[in-house]
Amino acid sequence: MAVPWLRILDVVIGMTDLARSRKIRQAAVQSEQIDQQRQQSIEPSKGGGVPAGLEARLAGVVVAALKEAFERDTRRLELERTQHEAERERAERTLRLELRRQAADREIGRLRLLAGAAAATWLGTTLLAVLLRRDIAVGPRVAIGGGWLLLLLAFATAFIAQSQVAEALNRDDSRLDASPLGSLALWFIVAGLMLVGLAILLS
Repeated sequence: MAVPWLRILDVVIGMTDLARSRKIRQAAVQSEQIDQQRQQSIEPSKGGGVPAGLEARLAGVVVAALKEAFERDTRRLELERTQHEAERERAERTLRLELRRQAADREIGRLRLLAGAAAATWLGTTLLAVLLRRDIAVGPRVAIGGGWLLLLLAFATAFIAQSQVAEALNRDDSRLDASPLGSLALWFIVAGLMLVGLAILLS
């Protein structure tokens, strides 16, 4: 649970303002009492008005209180702005990491599918070659061997591409792009199937 620093800060500053306002009122009351005592001691013929020194002191107290309140509000606004900026940056970074993770999961799933397709095709053509071993001529055998080689290359490149995607995900400073080896594995599978199909047609 996050500590409500802003509320705590507002409470502390409010209590400070309350204490200062009480001191200001007490000082104003004391000044008024002193002024009244001076006015009573002055002869009626000389009477009239508030002394200039008292007005200056009261004006100084009011200006100081206003300045303190303005500085307090400025500090609070700066603190709120800093906290909002930090929260926004943290949320943006979390969103970027989540999007990168989802893209990596999709790419790794695609590469695993390619690797599974290459392995299943290789096993299927191997079983077919074993069943038709006696009836296959030299040319179709070479084509089947080339197809096997391409399917094994597709299997290997799919696994290498998976490791590249995982490394790119660990590097936060780089963009996560689709691995070119994934496209190469797909073309290896297509070429291998074409050679195996050609061998079956020629046999």
